[in-house]
Amino acid sequence: MCAAIETPSKCEIRAVIRFLQAEGHSAAVIHHRMSAVYGPNFMSDKCVREWCRKFRDGRTDVHDEGGQGRPSLVKDDLVQHVDKVVRERRRFTISALSLEIPQVCRTVLYEIVTKELGYHKFCARWVPKMLTDVHKTQRMASALTFLQCYHDEGDEFLDKTVTGDETWVKFVNVETKEQSRQWMHTHSLNKPRKFKQSFANRKLMATVFWDRKGVLLIEFMEPRTTITSETCCETLKKLHRAIENKRRGMLTSGVVLIHDNARPHSCTHTSPAPEILLGLV
Repeated sequence: MCAAIETPSKCEIRAVIRFLQAEGHSAAVIHHRMSAVYGPNFMSDKCVREWCRKFRDGRTDVHDEGGQGRPSLVKDDLVQHVDKVVRERRRFTISALSLEIPQVCRTVLYEIVTKELGYHKFCARWVPKMLTDVHKTQRMASALTFLQCYHDEGDEFLDKTVTGDETWVKFVNVETKEQSRQWMHTHSLNKPRKFKQSFANRKLMATVFWDRKGVLLIEFMEPRTTITSETCCETLKKLHRAIENKRRGMLTSGVVLIHDNARPHSCTHTSPAPEILLGLV
């Protein structure tokens, strides 16, 4: 006995059914003969009888008929209308959209938004501050200036670059709920608990300066104080001494200080840096 033909195409099976029916075989005989060749699971006896009936009624095509299913509700005008609503209200929900277009079900609306239009919902990212067009232009100009300096001087420009910034440092780093997770059974009685703690008032300001070789200075301020022009000048003096001690010859070749444009950094009292940081540019 020859081996069964595996994974035959649908049109092949229907063509064989039509051929055997033309020879005068019944649906039961056709199913029995084809099972011996294609295997017992090629098609159910009910489907064979159904195709025999179709061929007996005059059908000649063995291929799938296009457009025989349920007509699609996704029309071009509906897609354009949904796209207009999305562009007007980015924070809409499918429920709210279904109230505005009640003649279309929620499933179809979701399919239009995600598949037809390709929209996905994203959460907003936290950013330190909202930059104006002027700020963006200034940052672009500064970035282009640094790139040009690096193009002209190469790694020598990086060797004389010092960067500074401030940050709030907490006395205690509170453990998050994710970090306190434990492996336990669902029926365990002694599940871990975590009490809410607040250390918002127990923090201080830290100023850090570094270059490509490492940290140059870490300056901690007194609790409940912040950066002013006077404290900024004192910190710059300490940075001058730190560079003298840790980077011999760096002040002579010149230092590029990269700092943000916070008011204590850019005020008139702080700007005359030559007498504070000799050699820094």
